[in-house]
Parts: sequence; C-alpha cells; structure tokens
Amino acid sequence: MSETKKIVVMGGGTGTFTVLQGLKKYPFELFAIVAMTDDGGSSGILRDELGVLPPGDLRQCLVALSESPEILRDIFNYRFSKGSMKGHNLGNLLISALETMKGGLDKALPYLNQILALRGEAIPITFDKVKLVAKLENGQVLSGEHLINTSKFLNKNHLIKRLFTQPKAMANPKAIKAIEEANAIVIGPGNLYCSLLPLFLIEGITKVLRDTKAKIIYNVNLMTKLGHTDGFSVFDFVKKVEEYIGNEVIDYVLFNNKKPSVAVLKKYAFQGEIVKVPQGKQDRKSKKIFIGKNLISKEIYEQKASDLLKRNLIRHDSDKLAKIISEIIK
Repeated sequence: MSETKKIVVMGGGTGTFTVLQGLKKYPFELFAIVAMTDDGGSSGILRDELGVLPPGDLRQCLVALSESPEILRDIFNYRFSKGSMKGHNLGNLLISALETMKGGLDKALPYLNQILALRGEAIPITFDKVKLVAKLENGQVLSGEHLINTSKFLNKNHLIKRLFTQPKAMANPKAIKAIEEANAIVIGPGNLYCSLLPLFLIEGITKVLRDTKAKIIYNVNLMTKLGHTDGFSVFDFVKKVEEYIGNEVIDYVLFNNKKPSVAVLKKYAFQGEIVKVPQGKQDRKSKKIFIGKNLISKEIYEQKASDLLKRNLIRHDSDKLAKIISEIIK
C-alpha cells in the first residue's frame, strides 16, 4: 500500500477553511499552517484585552479539520449578535481561555485537538506576538493588519510597497517540519496582503518553501480588493507572491475562469472586481502550470449583522478545488 500523502494548506480565515473542507473528503494527512498577524474584529479585541495570540483564523482551521458532531462545530463558530459579547465567536473565547489557562497557545492546542477530534493538525506559523506593518509607495506607514485591511489611505495612487512585521518573528518548528515532510503545499486563496503574504515574513518559511521537493499549488483569489489589488490579473497575483517567496517556487496556479452573474457582481462592487483571466503564457521560460476552471461556489455568502468585519461575498467551491488538487497530487 502507498503511504498517505501529506498536504499542507497555508493561509488564514475563510480561504483556508474552504480548501480544508474539500480536502478532508480525501484520504490525505492534512496540516493547516495558520497566519498569526490578525488584529481585527473579535481576535483584535482578545489580543488587546487578554494579551493572547489571535484565535480567529486558527478557529476556522480547527473547525474545518474537526470530525466532532456538527453541533460542537456550530458552537465553536457561533457569533454573539448583541450585548457586550457582540461580534465575538464562542470558539475564539474558548481558544483564548485555554491559552490563558495552560500558559500558552502551544500548550492549549493538544486540548483543542482532543475536544474537536481533529483529522489533521492546525499549526500556528509562529508563537511570537507580532504586528503586521505596511509601507506605502508614498512613504506612509500603516501599522496593524486591521488598519491595512480597511485603511481609506489605500487606493490606486497609494499602493502597498512592502510588508514587514514588528518585531521579527521566528517560525514554529512544527510548521517547518510539516513543510519539509509534505507531498504538496497549497497556498491560498485568501486576502493577499493580510493573510497570505504575512506567512512569508516569518523567519525560516521562505527558505523551507524554496528547498522543499513538494508540489506547491497557489489558488488565486476570485476577486480583487479595493486599495490592495485593483486591476490585478492572475499573473499579477502570482508575481506578487513570487516577490516574497522567490521565482519558480510555485509549480501550479489554479484560477477561476467563470464570470459571476451581473447581479452578484453589482452586489460585490463595493469591495472589488473579478480577477482578470490570463491571456497566453506569461513567461515561456517558466515551468509553472496554469489551470483555469469554473471554481465559484453556487452559494453566495450573506454578511451577518453580528460580524464586525467585511467578508467576501463570492467564494470558491471547496469540492471543485479539492478535486483539482487531488488530481495534481496523484
């Protein structure tokens, strides 16, 4: 019998949740490496008030990997809609409580794995407490992931020039080991500047990605984000990721080539536009394989009144993504 393939999914938030939900249906050994720079919404409040690491993205990965009863997964994702708890997820509170009780998130994770009966492992990319910082092309500096994500200073004339963390952060050794032993590494989809690129700012991560023999698959976002990726094509997303991890590190690029309905696009217009589909090949010397498919989920997300953050309305179909990734790995 062949060994079970080890798949690492890198990202944070809804995009990683979507990929894991699909891949969990296949006989893979799954590892989710989670960004830890979130400081908005419930996570930001808990960071400020309790001094804990941000639980939100980690919670979504834990729930995605969970094989516990549906009611328990629903409880972890339950968001309070009123009162002093408005905007908080119950799962975020439980994660932060365990971190405080056990003296660290690394010590809390085994208990979370046990409670949620994980099929796989959710791995924070670092246990260092860091702040994401963006320097704009006009020289202005934005400090904090939430500010970068929502800043009105960002527009077509004031784009992000570079990202860094304060202070510098060291990678969680478990994250390094998971990448070293992986058969395939899946990056994205997710907020480019606030979920994906921050992963590559952590000391040790880009080197291990360049050295690995695993197939590296990048899922390009469906939509652009105003002030971040205005007018971006698939090639622009790839180029930006390569600025941080190096050229020819990515082996496969998955992108959507189906246009959403006019009604959906109008509803989404306040956030961005559909990512431009590549025409022809970007670079004849490149060995990257580009795969374009209809990857849009039929379900359109509805923003909940209790949610403190703006969410993407158009999302990937987890089963379609997982099927393509599975075929690449085989």
